Amino acid sequence: MSAALKRLLARWRAESTIGGNITAWEKLPPREARTRPLPPTLHPALRESLRGQGIETLYTHQARAWELTQKGENCVLATATASGKTLAYNLPVLDAALRDPQATALYLFPTKALAQDQYQTLQKLSPPPSSVGTGAGVRARLYDGDTPSRLRPAIRKESRLLLTNPDMLHYGILAGHTRWERFFRGLRYVVIDEMHVYRGVFGSHVANLLRRLERIARFYGARPQYLLTSATIGNPRELAENLLGAPARLIAEDGSARGPQHFLLYTPPLLDEELGLRRGVLSEAAHLASDLLAAGLQTLVFARSRRSVELLVREMRTPAPSPLSPPPK
Repeated sequence: MSAALKRLLARWRAESTIGGNITAWEKLPPREARTRPLPPTLHPALRESLRGQGIETLYTHQARAWELTQKGENCVLATATASGKTLAYNLPVLDAALRDPQATALYLFPTKALAQDQYQTLQKLSPPPSSVGTGAGVRARLYDGDTPSRLRPAIRKESRLLLTNPDMLHYGILAGHTRWERFFRGLRYVVIDEMHVYRGVFGSHVANLLRRLERIARFYGARPQYLLTSATIGNPRELAENLLGAPARLIAEDGSARGPQHFLLYTPPLLDEELGLRRGVLSEAAHLASDLLAAGLQTLVFARSRRSVELLVREMRTPAPSPLSPPPK
């Protein structure tokens, strides 16, 4: 743990305006990484690509995902944020695409921004065409509402790995599946990232969408495997199987390394005790995040909606003194 974080936590604990509102504080010890060698059956070009990025071993949960996918099973990974889930599902997808020039894969992300981010990661991991021995290599393409119309026919014709979202899958792919015949005939994997988003009524819609996808894939002779991921849900296997309508193997034992962790439960202070009114959650989150940023600490802030994120950012940019800090003398 950095010295800056230690100082900030000590200050938070000492200040009544902050420490007095923390209802629980738990510290978890650091954990060493548990690793395995790269699978001996991994495609040589993919192995070289990994080594080019300094990856010589896999975390145990990544190795387990490889083993299960090679047996033809659906998998759901439920390990911590930044534990390497992206590599866990990209390895079997890229290996299959490198071995079979007809094999394709579909990646589903809940937002276009996340798809863009994962696209960059996939591009870095994909072996260059020269190492594969083909002219085009493994073509990965984004396909969403921002994709220009002039590019869409070429994407339908050439893409091997397609990154999209549930809305575009519904409107732009399944509705015109005859134009995607080549892609569906070779469909080997379907990756569903951040699956915890697909809950409630929206989750029911996505479950029906996945059943349509399965029927169309079978119509074209494909039997895809499904790889799902989540870091923030308590019943990952149940949710995965409800979404798919099929069994899925759970991988929840995290093999990644981590430093010491502090978990704090913070309750906004009361403004009116009789009415039970408290200071706004977004306002308090903005002040706490501002303290973290002022200490030079990398910070992630999650909110329930885009509007909430915009309000948080606006408040954090407002040059006003934080009510969590003591007034200047």
